[in-house]
Parts: sequence; structure tokens; C-alpha cells
Amino acid sequence: MTRVTRAAELVNAVVPGESRGRAFPPAGDDRELRERVNGMITAAYRITLDVADAAALAAAAGQLREVFGAVDAGDIDSAAIRINAMVTEYGARPTLIRRGDEPWHLHFHDPDAPVVMGIMASFAGGFAYLLGTEYAERVGVCSAEHCDRVYMDVSRNGTKRFCSTACQNRTKTAAFRARRAEG
Repeated sequence: MTRVTRAAELVNAVVPGESRGRAFPPAGDDRELRERVNGMITAAYRITLDVADAAALAAAAGQLREVFGAVDAGDIDSAAIRINAMVTEYGARPTLIRRGDEPWHLHFHDPDAPVVMGIMASFAGGFAYLLGTEYAERVGVCSAEHCDRVYMDVSRNGTKRFCSTACQNRTKTAAFRARRAEG
């Protein structure tokens, strides 16, 4: 689930749309795009991408956004077809890797794969695993009006409908005000 959560973070960082009731435009230039991508990638992977790799990863985030949308719409077949294509495109395959004194851990790419291929293989492999379980329904698109950010619900009860507490509060406040105006 961590890989899908990271995929959601990437999508939300770079894919234009709406966020928390406001427009979320595309990055204005290469520097801004690189900052958006690295804001997520550096924290998750302790690496910093150059402009070309950041642009390639941002383009691939569009593919991931389509998968989130398909799952949210209940179209698991379409999501699975898209993920299978990404698994092939990015060469995802489970591999146990150990570096130095670290314990063995699962990767979905060759240790020598280019960074974008490795990250996207990891996301595609993680999504493929998730879609084959009962947890597929925990992937979603924010239910708040004027927000299309995506999420991976890691809560205990699996009832998340919003990308953030801000969107949840905004929706509840609007509902309260509408009820109050009616009554």
C-alpha cells in the first residue's frame, strides 16, 4: 500500500486539476515541475531528480491518475488493463534486493534500472498487487466539490472519501450551512 500512497503523492504533486476547492494548474516551468516532483521523491527515496527525469516522472503520473480514476469509478477491469500495460512498459518484476547491512526487501525493478523506470515499476507493481486484493476499493478520488486529488485509504475502517481533512471539513461545513438555510 505504501507504493500506491506514494503514487498518489506524485499524482497530487504534478497532475493539474482542482485541489481543496481551488484550481491546481500545471507547473509554470521546468524549475517548478522539478521542485514539485522532488518534493515528493526526495522525501520518499532520498534522491533528487534532474529536470529531464522529473519531467518524465510527471508525464508518467498522468497514467497513474487514470488508474486512480478508473478504480474510483468502480471500473477495476479498466484499471487492471492500464496497470498491466504499465507493468510491461516499466519492466516491473518482483526482486528481492539487499544492499550492505540492510535486510532483504522487495523491489519491482532491476537494481540497475534508470531511476524513472525503477520508480514507475515500483508504483505499477504495487498497484498490480493492490488491485488483486480486497483493498482495491481503498483507492479513490476526493469526494469534495472542486477537488480531484487522489488518495490511498490506509485507515483502519477503510471509509475514507476525501483527500484531506481540509476537504472533509469543507464538505461538512457546506452541508451544515445548507441544512441550516433550509430549516
